[in-house]
Amino acid sequence: MDYLIVALARIIDLAFNLYIFIVIARALVSWVNPDPYNPIVRFLHNATDPLLYRIRRFIPFQLGAFDFSPIVLLLALSVLQQVLVGFLFRLANSL
Repeated sequence: MDYLIVALARIIDLAFNLYIFIVIARALVSWVNPDPYNPIVRFLHNATDPLLYRIRRFIPFQLGAFDFSPIVLLLALSVLQQVLVGFLFRLANSL
């Protein structure tokens, strides 16, 4: 049973890391003027916009053209990843 929990923790950790890279790619793409019809750009926007819009609604802080919502999202994802994956690893060790 503990191997199943460890495997689940690793899959969740991988999913968080993948989404963190998607958010970073979205932030980097926003610095240039990308083609909005490019499939990669559309994927990045579709994958990140729902969470970024929610963050912008609660934290409407922007400094000129610089948007802090990807940074807030990356910090929240990192904290959630550490808590959730750490909890699963501790749970597996206690079994």
